[in-house]
Amino acid sequence: MTIRLAKITFAIIFACHAGLVFADDAEIQSLRTAIEQLRADYESRITELERRLAVAEQNASQASYAAGQAAAAPVGAANASRSAFNPAMGIIFQGQAWHYDKNPSDYAVAGFPYGGEAGPFDRGLAIGETELSFSANVDDKFTAWLTTPVSIENGEATIGVEEAWLETTALPAGFAARFGRFYSGIGYLNSKHAHSWDFADQPLPYQAFLANQYGDDGVQLRWIAPTDFYMELGGEVLQGGGYPAAGATHSGFGSHSLFVNVGGDVGADSSWLAGVSWLDVSAADRASGSGADPYLFNGDSSLVVANVVWKWTPNGNWKQRNLVIQSEYLWRNEDGFYTLPDDPGAAYNVDQRGWYVQAVYQPFPRWRFGGRLDGLSGDNPGAAFDNTWLSPRDGDPRRYSLMADWSNSEFSRLRLQFTRDQAGLGTDNQWGLQYIYSIGAHGAHAF
Repeated sequence: MTIRLAKITFAIIFACHAGLVFADDAEIQSLRTAIEQLRADYESRITELERRLAVAEQNASQASYAAGQAAAAPVGAANASRSAFNPAMGIIFQGQAWHYDKNPSDYAVAGFPYGGEAGPFDRGLAIGETELSFSANVDDKFTAWLTTPVSIENGEATIGVEEAWLETTALPAGFAARFGRFYSGIGYLNSKHAHSWDFADQPLPYQAFLANQYGDDGVQLRWIAPTDFYMELGGEVLQGGGYPAAGATHSGFGSHSLFVNVGGDVGADSSWLAGVSWLDVSAADRASGSGADPYLFNGDSSLVVANVVWKWTPNGNWKQRNLVIQSEYLWRNEDGFYTLPDDPGAAYNVDQRGWYVQAVYQPFPRWRFGGRLDGLSGDNPGAAFDNTWLSPRDGDPRRYSLMADWSNSEFSRLRLQFTRDQAGLGTDNQWGLQYIYSIGAHGAHAF
């Protein structure tokens, strides 16, 4: 009986061992894939928990400080304690050198009068814009952000306020509110700061329709849906003082927007984001074109933006190798009245379209290579605008750009860019060299 039991036991052990040894390769691969998917799903959750932990630790420190513990400590200890409540500070240095076949000061795109800071960079060497940022948690319910650009204009230094906002951190049910001055959440590129762009300049439609970026004073409300995939809905009420709005019409409530973004992961290697947004603004004496003799627009402007982004990186290792493909399509209608230099002007009602598609590939660490194609098209506003820059020329504006950049670390980047511009006055070959360096604290960029 004992011998028989031993034989049966040996047979069972042998069968189990054989099953493990000769397990099907496909099943092993399936298990590995499942593990990678679980890892990818939880990475975003871990990141959010780490952020919440940092906020909780900062809030606990501030609560302790408010209770008077720091005041009760010796002078040296009190000073050390207070340093924990200073805002995170960062500085981003940017500079460039550009060469053009044609004079960039004469640049214009027929049918699309540019406003604000849109258009090519100055010729030759320039220090560019230096960006100072400050951020900190105010208390357990609010966080604050300030960005101040320092630039040289006509030989003199100027300091501006690019963004200055407060944001809630404790609203329930996935809601968050931001108020102050900020870049609108429309589109994909609009809210990104210049140092995070993949090319030195913005695509043509962003330049023509938004003067590079639309920023304004107002209130933004966002909601993250409790779904397995990413879904964000948002809306804004803005003053209406920034291009493409102007004049802060409707008693300072001259601009409104809505946007929705959805996204998710595809396996362990890929992720995507898609969105649709709408911006409606009113303009009073909105200036574009020449600064000495501007075109003045009074009326309404509506913009719809559709965007999609695909990111690929093997096994989620972003530093080794990655590919990003993105595209946006913009449609605008403007209905109003233009006053032209030395001319009473005329009614203006046109539909205009813009788009770009780009791909940026990092084949190995530190080096990236990218290409971008962008273009514009639009209606003819009529004979009243003949012989002005509001009348489109034959052929739609187009640009073709190539870039290569090298980043010694996440805090430095050197970029070489070539653009063949067929949007302005004839074909122009443009070469640019750009540097971007940052010191101090700097938050992670959005998707």
